[in-house]
Amino acid sequence: MRKPIQLLGIVMILQGISGAIDHLAVQPFFGIFLNFFNRVILPRLDALTGYELFANLILTALGVVVVIAAEQTQPS
Repeated sequence: MRKPIQLLGIVMILQGISGAIDHLAVQPFFGIFLNFFNRVILPRLDALTGYELFANLILTALGVVVVIAAEQTQPS
């Protein structure tokens, strides 16, 4: 179960970084997949209007936390 959680963390990291790049400039690579959070989730959350860059950086930080937490768990 560690590997799927680590994969989720890595996807969160990639989406956060890609969303931050897309917010500052144009991100042409894997735009539909990597910018899902930036283009689908963020516009629906009115509380984050104006804080899109911070939301993407927080997503990246949460992805790092998920990867580290999954690595620290010991298999049973």
